[in-house]
Amino acid sequence: MSEKETKQAEVEATEAKTVEAPEVSEAQKNPEKFLKEFDWHNYEEGIEQVADKKLEEFEKLVSENFVDTLDDEVVEGEVIHITDRDAIIDINAKSEGVISLNEFRYNPDLKVGDKVEVLIDVREDATGQLVLSHRKARVIKAWERVNKAHETGEIVNGFVKCRTKGGMIVDVFGIEAFLPGSQIDVKPIRDYDAYVNKTMEFKVVKINHEFKNIVVSHKALIEADIEEQKKEIIGQLEKGQVLEGVVKNITSYGVFIDLGGVDGLIHITDLSWSRINHPNEIVELDQKLNVVILDFDEDKSRIQLGLKQLSKHPWEALSEDLKVGDKVKGKVVVIADYGAFVEVAEGVEGLVHVSEMSWSTHLRSAQDFVEVGDEVEAVVLTLDRDERKMSLGIKQLTPDPWTDITAKYPVGSKHTGIVRNFTNFGVFVELEEGIDGLIYISDLSWTKKIKHPSEFCNVGDKLDVIVLELDVEGRKLSLGHKQTTENPWDKYETEFAIDTTHKAAVSEIVDKGATVAFNEDIVAFVPSRHMEKEDGSKLKKGEEAEFKIIEFNKEFKRVVASHTAVFREEEAKIVKKAAKKAEAQAAEAKPTLGDANDALQALKDKMDGKKK
Repeated sequence: MSEKETKQAEVEATEAKTVEAPEVSEAQKNPEKFLKEFDWHNYEEGIEQVADKKLEEFEKLVSENFVDTLDDEVVEGEVIHITDRDAIIDINAKSEGVISLNEFRYNPDLKVGDKVEVLIDVREDATGQLVLSHRKARVIKAWERVNKAHETGEIVNGFVKCRTKGGMIVDVFGIEAFLPGSQIDVKPIRDYDAYVNKTMEFKVVKINHEFKNIVVSHKALIEADIEEQKKEIIGQLEKGQVLEGVVKNITSYGVFIDLGGVDGLIHITDLSWSRINHPNEIVELDQKLNVVILDFDEDKSRIQLGLKQLSKHPWEALSEDLKVGDKVKGKVVVIADYGAFVEVAEGVEGLVHVSEMSWSTHLRSAQDFVEVGDEVEAVVLTLDRDERKMSLGIKQLTPDPWTDITAKYPVGSKHTGIVRNFTNFGVFVELEEGIDGLIYISDLSWTKKIKHPSEFCNVGDKLDVIVLELDVEGRKLSLGHKQTTENPWDKYETEFAIDTTHKAAVSEIVDKGATVAFNEDIVAFVPSRHMEKEDGSKLKKGEEAEFKIIEFNKEFKRVVASHTAVFREEEAKIVKKAAKKAEAQAAEAKPTLGDANDALQALKDKMDGKKK
């Protein structure tokens, strides 16, 4: 065989090998099964059968390259073109979609190639254009993200849009959320507008699905950081340690200081060595200052701070030359009922007791002598540098009025004073500053019966007095007012002596009798049995009659009178006179012994003659 033939034989053999045997169909393999499962409907309708394998390959290609354009489905698209008004988005559908640029106002940097989430709003409009919505897609995805952030505690970014009542409105993933004012920062916010148009980090703290409300907090993030700082700071705290802090809050009782996550309190008494009325006299909000740790509780949650302790105590700077008896000047800073505190140097105060304000033994309130803010001069009475106490006196700047009291106010001397105070038993009268005397109630009037001094005079009235007693050691004066006039009862003792008769009207009907005023001083009492008139009736109020004095007591100023004694005494006189006249007549008519004998003889002769 030639070489050519040999090659031809090899080619044929090769072709014979490459020719596949005819494929045997399922119908040829199992004709009965084929006939049983044959779809006569598709055969009659002319539908050509496609192999399942090819169908699966086709479905795979469709799923990889095209999207299902059903409504309410969020898909990811790519910006392929941007016009003046719209953005053209490719979502691997039969056509590209269109979205208005107004939906991308939050993202001014949108550019071709950016991936965006879209919602198929309309499958095809009248022109066959696919209409998409980015805004709706953001809202749907936003709620998913917000819910996830709330569950996981994820930190989200938000854009502060505007102020509202009680807080701010924040855009989070395209949804408006509420940021309460109390959740903006750990410290009080004074300027809310400073946060508007700012992008900040937030934590979703509450979601109300029913009303679609979201509450976010920026403070929660700060607190988390602060809590870490707080643990670190608390672990290093020691008494006497000096730290820098910021004034966080000012109250009437003290100042709260932020020590970098830990709050401490400076009590108002620890702000300054001098007395202050309010902490804002010393510090202001957001002021940075150094403070010293004075004390804290076991868990170091309450920290007591001090500011004044960083400076030297004023008592230590007080002049060593100051001693008892020295005169000092100062300002009244506090007034109490018992005295006044005078600041003689910054942080150094002395007490002026009310008894050291005036020589008067009749004590008054400190407000009667000084007022807060007054500049006064005083004398140092006691000085204790160890206890840091000082007592002062003001009255020592003037001479003691009791020094020459016996010469100025001897017993029996007459003076004029001012009524300063009442007691149940008398009146205090001031003769001069530091010289007070007491008038007992019994020494106010010769004639009036006084139950309380206020019935006789008023505070501030001027009264003439006589010095009755003087106790220099006890610094006491006994005065009398009634002694400045003569005792009218001396003359009344004669004028209204017992058995004297006076004419007056009945003043008042009282229990067990009546009263009769003979003059301004003499008011007599008439017992009921002495009010009977001559005709048997009784005197009435206002009825004028004569009265006889039946009792007069000068010591007790008691006068008793009787009307009945007047006419009954007259009747007794008439009876007595008639009796005497009868006796006289009887005496004149009484027969003598001779007359009786003559009468008897005549009677005997008469009898004898009758017999004859």
